[in-house]
Amino acid sequence: MYAVIKTGGKQYKVAAGDKVKVEKLTGDVGSTVVIDKVLLIADGETTTVGAPLVAGAKVNATVVSHGRGDKVMIFKMRRRKHYRKTQGHRQSYTEIKIDTISAK
Repeated sequence: MYAVIKTGGKQYKVAAGDKVKVEKLTGDVGSTVVIDKVLLIADGETTTVGAPLVAGAKVNATVVSHGRGDKVMIFKMRRRKHYRKTQGHRQSYTEIKIDTISAK
């Protein structure tokens, strides 16, 4: 059984037992998070597609850790104008472990 969830403006395909890095969520390490924005649930022979969400479906997850991703360098330059700008960015993330997927 797997589901497609939406969190942080992105979509993730998850199954029970998966560890996924998503955009930063509030919650302490070890706490449970309920994600109710489920777009699709597939259970072997049956597939339920929401319009836009599957009614009554939930994904329970546990917060494993919080962290920051690798640094991405942004470099802007205008030729012949002596303009150069360098900037760095590190995106925060939350790693979650999918416990259960439930559909009604």
